[in-house]
Amino acid sequence: MTNNYAFENLKENMVKACGKNLNISPKQSIEICNYVRGRPLAQAKRLIQASIDMKVPIPFKRFTNGLGHKHGMAAGRFNPKACTEILKVIKSAEANAKNKGLNVPDLRLVHIATMTAPKSWHYGRKKRSVAKAAHLEVVLEEVKGLSQTKSGSSKTKPAEKQPVKK
Repeated sequence: MTNNYAFENLKENMVKACGKNLNISPKQSIEICNYVRGRPLAQAKRLIQASIDMKVPIPFKRFTNGLGHKHGMAAGRFNPKACTEILKVIKSAEANAKNKGLNVPDLRLVHIATMTAPKSWHYGRKKRSVAKAAHLEVVLEEVKGLSQTKSGSSKTKPAEKQPVKK
């Protein structure tokens, strides 16, 4: 049986989740994936939720033809529908990590990718139209000490040098 994942080298400290035929635009999902890839899981979920709540827009760098500017960045957009679907797949991968016994605060988004799904036609009384769809895959990796470095670096102070007695 094939795994149908673009990510091949899955290690013991990694988990994966997949969303097939999601009713979202592939272009918007590519931009969202590029925005959260490589981030810690908690930060990625927080950024996506902020875009759903219309607080922080997703910066668009690739598909910017005719796209308006947002405050503090060049081109950007709020994508509540696409962000909701992507967040569901990320939460599914997080549940897989809990089931596998990995430490959830130490998870990082190693791989998140979008592929275009087969197009379906909407028929109706007027003209027909093409529906957009996308496949999404998410791979999370447990990085030892990821949660401690974030909290530990802000609390600890560098050691002061002691005067040397002669």
